[in-house]
Amino acid sequence: MSAPVPPSSSARFRAAATARLGAVLRAPAAVPRSLRGRLVLASVALTAVVAAVISAVTAVALHSHLQRQLDRQLADVAHRAAGPPGAGPPPGDPLGFLTRGGQPVGTVGAVADEGSGEAGEAAVSVQRRHGAGPGGVTARRLSREQSSALTGVAHDGRPHTVELPGLGDHRVEAVSVDGGPVLLVGLPTSPVTGTVDTLVVVELCVSATGVVAAGLAAAGSVRLALRPLRRMARTATRVAELPLHHGEVRLSERVPAADTDPRTETGQVGAALNRMLGHVGSALTARHESETRVRRFVADAGHELRTPLASVRGYAELTRRGREEIGPDTRYALSRIESESARMSELVEDLLLLARLDTGRPVQRTTVDLVQLVVDAVSDARAAGPGHRWRLALPTAPAVVCGAPDRLHQVLVNLLANARTHTPRGTTVTARVHSPDAAGAVRIEVSDDGPGIPPAFLPHVFERFARGDASRSRAHGSTGLGLAIVRAVVGAHGGTVTVASRPGSTVFTVTLPTAAPGPPAGLV
Repeated sequence: MSAPVPPSSSARFRAAATARLGAVLRAPAAVPRSLRGRLVLASVALTAVVAAVISAVTAVALHSHLQRQLDRQLADVAHRAAGPPGAGPPPGDPLGFLTRGGQPVGTVGAVADEGSGEAGEAAVSVQRRHGAGPGGVTARRLSREQSSALTGVAHDGRPHTVELPGLGDHRVEAVSVDGGPVLLVGLPTSPVTGTVDTLVVVELCVSATGVVAAGLAAAGSVRLALRPLRRMARTATRVAELPLHHGEVRLSERVPAADTDPRTETGQVGAALNRMLGHVGSALTARHESETRVRRFVADAGHELRTPLASVRGYAELTRRGREEIGPDTRYALSRIESESARMSELVEDLLLLARLDTGRPVQRTTVDLVQLVVDAVSDARAAGPGHRWRLALPTAPAVVCGAPDRLHQVLVNLLANARTHTPRGTTVTARVHSPDAAGAVRIEVSDDGPGIPPAFLPHVFERFARGDASRSRAHGSTGLGLAIVRAVVGAHGGTVTVASRPGSTVFTVTLPTAAPGPPAGLV
């Protein structure tokens, strides 16, 4: 019985090359997020795939070519072993041809039993090697395992690849001798595999060098190609840093003309960005003009309403104090006229103040001790709201800032009035002044333990005419401008105001810089 024939070295090599190529294609890699990284990675991956394909195809083609040469060489050996046609079996040892000259180094041979296909008792297996002996060769008997593997080749006259234990892979062919036994001759495949292995190592080194060089070249070329995009990104960043949400905005930032060439993709992006910036600039200019007209209208309307409101209040008071006898209904109507005209006058004054602050007019600055301002404001609030508990938390040292005393006092009055108006009786309101910090800023906190501000209303608490719930209504005398004035006045002083609220704790924090006073540039 013939032993199973192992797969040929050519098939194993093709499988190994295919596995290596598949491993390259399936190799997981952390894909970078930047465009530059993705382009470089794509270039390197494409170079690696091309190198792998070329290397695999070259190695497979060389292996096939060398194996065909080996098969032709094996056919010559088989022809010499069989002898000339019709000459009959060679006299003496049928494997004697192996020790004669002309056989390649490492040639093996065996005599197979015609009946069983296995090595018979009289079969002799020899190997030609360099060394002492006739023709400079030696012959030695193969082991039983080697003989069994060698004689297990099918007797079909075609070459097969067989692994001989201890000797490696051989190409073996069975040849029939006229009137004699079946001879099995074989040649080692080590020259073929050695040459191919050397080629694979060289290809790996060359491919790795090529991939590294391709990566460096791709990184440089991509960096150069993406330079216009980086300039566009810097332009967009400068635009994003502009205060576009208020005031007059001069949107002069544009992409350089060199990056707006419509013949290139990046140039088209740059030109589109410039068109967009132009549209945004026009929209911002139109918005500023509209806001300016509204502010001018509010200011003009406020000035015009001052006189008639003062006249209404004066005539109502004069009528109520006159000598003529008037009924209770008339006296009540006159008192309501005075009350509503006073509220309208207060609203007009608040609108005028906001209009002046919106124009960006600087405030008249002087040295102000916030501790004294807070003490005065809390005293006034205690008189206006005796049903609340008022507390002070003051530093031991003065907290001096540079600002307008009247406007800063109005900030404190509005915050305390907001706490008094929108919290029930018995609520504790605390005004706290912190000493200047390392950054040169003073913080004032007005906190209460009332029900808090609804979360949905909290982002809009500093907007004009904002009322969070029914309690923030005209019934409580609120115009919805108090906190808007707080933010406007604090902003005019270069400070900030924030709020944090939850049930049981609402804290308004005003932060003011402790800058040295300068000459007054204007009045508000």
